[in-house]
Order: sequence, then structure tokens, then C-alpha cells
Amino acid sequence: MADIGAKKLFIGPRLRRVRQDLGLTQMRMAEELSVSASYLNLIERNQRPVTAQLLLRLAEVYEVDLRALAGEADQRAVVDLAEVLADPLFRETPVPHHEIVELASVAPGIGDAFARLYRAYLDAKRRAETATREAADRDAPPAGAEDAVELVRDYVQDQRNHFPAIEEAAETLSGTLLAISPDLLHAIRERLREKHGITLRVLPVDVMPRALRRFDRHRRQLLISEMLDGAGRTFSAAYQLAQLEFGPVLDTLSEKAGIGSAATRRLLRVNLANYGAAALMMPYGPFLTAAENLGYDIQVLAARFGASFEQVCHRLTTLSRPTARGVPFFMVRVDSAGNVSKRFAAANFPFSRYGGTCPLWALHSTFKIPNRIFTQVVEMPDGQRYFTIARAVSRTVSSWVQSEAELAIGLGCDLKHAQRLVYARGLDLARPDATPIGMNCRLCDRPDCTQRAMPPFSKTLLVEEHTRGIAPFRFE
Repeated sequence: MADIGAKKLFIGPRLRRVRQDLGLTQMRMAEELSVSASYLNLIERNQRPVTAQLLLRLAEVYEVDLRALAGEADQRAVVDLAEVLADPLFRETPVPHHEIVELASVAPGIGDAFARLYRAYLDAKRRAETATREAADRDAPPAGAEDAVELVRDYVQDQRNHFPAIEEAAETLSGTLLAISPDLLHAIRERLREKHGITLRVLPVDVMPRALRRFDRHRRQLLISEMLDGAGRTFSAAYQLAQLEFGPVLDTLSEKAGIGSAATRRLLRVNLANYGAAALMMPYGPFLTAAENLGYDIQVLAARFGASFEQVCHRLTTLSRPTARGVPFFMVRVDSAGNVSKRFAAANFPFSRYGGTCPLWALHSTFKIPNRIFTQVVEMPDGQRYFTIARAVSRTVSSWVQSEAELAIGLGCDLKHAQRLVYARGLDLARPDATPIGMNCRLCDRPDCTQRAMPPFSKTLLVEEHTRGIAPFRFE
């Protein structure tokens, strides 16, 4: 609350949305908050800042997320709109950045609708392009697949990547499994066999050349490839158990989300089952306690809970229980070409939806030195600083005839939380050596970046025939 009290906060539109979502009149909300209706009206019209005491009262009465109400959640909306307006389609009608910020703050519903409309436009455009491809191009993803992924990502992010119902079910079941055996994989194997009549088998790669996990319903067998390491095998078994024992919870959450088609909701259910598997491997209470005691040492946490580096990083982004919060991390996963395949955040970080990530981020250096953890303080164009950790990982055990699937994992948090991390020990966090990065080239207006791939959409390109600067593009 120290940050909230240090500056005046005008939260009128956001407070009005909270009230309308609750179906309350100004008079009723004012009574429940013990303030006058006229004062509440002034706050909603941004003619009065909100006090720290009133914010605490809001959290107490309505269980409002103070970070979202204080405006942190608007950053993602700003990035989404900026990326949409970076499309050449809008080059004839450039929109200043301050107007984008104002729209995301004052009318976020309109901004979200505009972003959704743009995604529908991209999807329709891709459908048309797919329809004209040669029949030989049989590996193209089905129309609408990319949109389903984005819808699920958006929904998970809207929930701050935290699902209390799954956490509660996982904590209950993990206690039952611990009573069976301290070896989690063995306990899950026994639970599957005794309660569900399912046999878990690890099969050779020549029997399962194209699958890592498959559930044979007819024979009641869970088949896992030998190409998965110990953490991968445990996660696969935990996923199947979560599908079976958390079924009603997963169904309720998927249907309540009300997003997209039936296929999109099934994709969401898969994501939620993955969440349940991680919660079984790393139960909330014990995992948070260990993380705090160990200074969030990822490798030690991985060893203690029998998980992989990536699994621990992913789990760290879910620790948003109101009564027991961990460090609010964000996480991103990219391949060597810069394609983003995962992005989660318990914190507010300006992820790029349509582009890659900044090449100046040490995330991309991890491929050069496998197994090394890179630490870096990065600074965004708006001055916000983050402490980041990055490391390259392999998805599965590789064979001589298969290329190893290398991915880079980036984990980070606001610089103010870095003192809680073992990775920041010995660093001068008050005066850090911060690397200036951007979201992607189209949205970054840093003038002298030697890694720039294209000019920013919001600036006018300057072309000089007789001068070559250190940066590949010059702009106003």
C-alpha cells in the first residue's frame, strides 16, 4: 500500500465498472463503503482521487484486486491497442500514444472490443489466404486455431493465472497422495489403479514415435513415452489424474468462461488440467513456503518438488492467493526464432501479442550457453524496471535422429520485488545497470537501437541517402 499512498489515484471509470458489475447503485455502494453518495460520485467522475483507506474498504467489502483497481491491469490493454494500431492498415490515421492510454483507462470495454474486432479481421484474412494455398500445403493449422489460443490466453490472464477452486481441490488430493507414498509418481500410479482402474505404462519410443502421452480409454491404460524425463512423467500422470478427479471443477470453469467455440472451451479445459497437474506436484502452501525460504531458487525448488525448471517457473506465476501471495512474476517462453509459445503473469508486464520480444533481452542469449541462468535488469520505454531471469531448456529427452527442441524461459518481476530473490543478492538494486528494451520494434521508439528490425509505427521515417547511422532506421 506504500506505493498507492505515494501518489494520487484517479480510478473513476474502473470504480464505476466494479459498481455496475455488482449491480449496485451509487447510493447503495456509498452506504456499504460508509461514504457519502456525492463523494462517491465525484470519485467516479475523476474529480476526486481515491484514498488508501477507501481502497482497503473496497478490498474488504467486495474482494476487489487492489492492483487491478489501482490501474496496473490497464498496461496490457495499452499494449494490445498499440499493437493493433501498429498495423499498416492504420498508417493513414496515426493515433498518438497518449490517446491510446486514455482510451484504455477511460473506456477499456471499447478498447477490448476494438482489439477483438482486429483479431477477427486477422483471422478472416488468414482464412482467405489459407483457402488460396495449394492443396499440397496440408500442414497449415485449421482456420480459427490461432484465435482459440489467444482467447484462452486472454481468459487465463484475466484471472491473473490463479484458479482458487483448482488449488483447493489439488491441496486436498495431494494430502491423499502423500498418505499413499512420498514418491508422487508412485502415489499417482496407485491412485489411478485403485480408484479408476487405470494402469500406467512407460513405453519405448519405437512404440510411441509421435506421442509423449496417450490415454487408451478402451484398455484403461495411460501410456507415457520413455522420452520424458522424471518430471515430465510425473506431470503427465498428474495431468491424467487431474482430468479424472477435478472433472466437475474443470467443466464448471470452462463453461463459466463462456469464450469461443466448443473447441476453444476444450482447449481451456486442457490448460486448466495442466494447471491442476502443476498444483498437484507443487501444492500451494508448501511450495510458497519453500519458495520464500529459498529466495525463489528455481533449481532447488525443482529438485525438492521433482519438477522441471520450466514447471517451477510456470508455477511461480500462479501464486496470487489473496491471503498468501508470492512474488508477482511474469513468464514467457520463446523458441530460437523468437516465437512466443507461452506467456503468463501474476504481475503486470507489457507482453507483445502480435510480435516477438526485444532482442536486447538476455532471454535470447540463453541459446548460446545452455543450462546457464542469465540475470538482467531491464527498463521499458515508460521507465518501468523489471528484474529478469532467463535460461534455455529442452522440452524432452532427445535421440540421435531427432533434433533437440530448445526453448528459452524468461521469468521476471517488478524491480521492487527483486530483493526477495536469491538471484539479486550482491546487486545494487537502488542503482542497477538497466538494459533499455522495448516490447517489440513496432512499438518501441528508442532512436539509437542497433538491433532494430523496423521503425516504430508512431513515428515518421526519415530517409537519408548519404548518411548511415549506427541504427538501421532514422525517424522523427
